[in-house]
Amino acid sequence: MGIANEEAVKEFQSLMEEIDEPLKNSYKGYPKETLVRFLKAREWNVAKAHKMLVDCLQWRVQNGIDNILSKPIIPIDLYRAVRDSHLQGFSGYTKQGLPVIAIGLGLSTFDKASANYYVQSHIQMNEYRDRVVLKHGRHIGTCLKILDMTGLKLSALNNIKLLTAISTIDDLNYPEKTDTYYIVNAPYIFSACWKVVKPLLQERTRQKIQVLQGCGRDELLKIMDYGSLPHFCRREGSGSSKHYRNEGTDNCFSLDHALHQQLYNYINEKALTKESTSPIKQGSMHVDFPEPNPEDAEIMKTIQTEFQKLGNRNGLANSLKGVKINGD
Repeated sequence: MGIANEEAVKEFQSLMEEIDEPLKNSYKGYPKETLVRFLKAREWNVAKAHKMLVDCLQWRVQNGIDNILSKPIIPIDLYRAVRDSHLQGFSGYTKQGLPVIAIGLGLSTFDKASANYYVQSHIQMNEYRDRVVLKHGRHIGTCLKILDMTGLKLSALNNIKLLTAISTIDDLNYPEKTDTYYIVNAPYIFSACWKVVKPLLQERTRQKIQVLQGCGRDELLKIMDYGSLPHFCRREGSGSSKHYRNEGTDNCFSLDHALHQQLYNYINEKALTKESTSPIKQGSMHVDFPEPNPEDAEIMKTIQTEFQKLGNRNGLANSLKGVKINGD
C-alpha cells in the first residue's frame, strides 16, 4: 500500500470515529481491512468511501443484519426448497486458503418461495462466510466464486429484478470480497451477452472475471485440489450440473452437503440461544432492497435487451411470451 493510500486510510479512520454509536456497534471485526475494501470500491476517494460505509452501516442497523444468523428459515422443507432453487454453496478452499463459493446461475429458478426468503438466505451465506468461513485458521479477507452457466435460458429474464437486488446488496454492503469470478459451462446465450456487457464493466471488475473453457477443470486444478472443485467442474463437457443435481452430499448446492449443514445448524443454534427472549417465528425476514447505481442498472437493461434480441434472431420470440419481470 502506497503512502497516498495509507493517508487515505488514516483520514477515513478519523471520519469513522465521529459516527453515531449504533453504527459503531455494527462496525467491528477488522476495521482497517473494511476501510481498505470500501476505499477500493470507490477508487480511493475518501468522501465517497465514507458515505458508502455509513450507508452500509445504516442498512445493517435498520434491517437487523447483525442478528440475521439467528433467524432460521423454517420449516426445514421450505429452507430445502430455497436451497434447491437458488443454487449456491461452499465447495472448499484454494491452495492459498481462499474459500471457493459455487453458484449455479443457469439452473437457479427462484420459484419455490418469495423474494424475501431468497434475499434472507443469500445474506445469511454472506454473513456466515465473513464471520466463520473467512476465519479458517487465520483471517482471510476474500474468496473466489465459480459461476456455472449450465442451463442458462431466455427465461432467466423472469429473475432479473431479484438478481439485480441481490447483486446490489453485495456491491453496496460487501464490496471487494471476491478475488476472482470464474465462469464455466457457458452456453452461446451467455457468450453473446458477454461481448456486449464486458465493455460496460469497470476495468477493476473486468480484470476479476475469467471465462474458462468447458467446465474449467484443468485450469481450476492449478489453484485448488480436486476435492475443492465444485461438483459441476469434475466432469468434462457442458451440462455438468445436470448430472449431479440430486446427488446429495457430493453436490455443494444441496442442503445435505457438509457446509450447508454446518450453516443450517449454526443458525438454529444461534436462534435457540435467543429463544428465551424472543421465540422463533415462521416467516421471512424483510430486508430493504437498495436501488442499484446507474451503471449497474444500465448493465441489467443491456442484458435484458440482448436476451430479447437473441430470442428474435433465433425465431424464439414466442418463448418470451408470458415472461414477466419480477415486480412488473
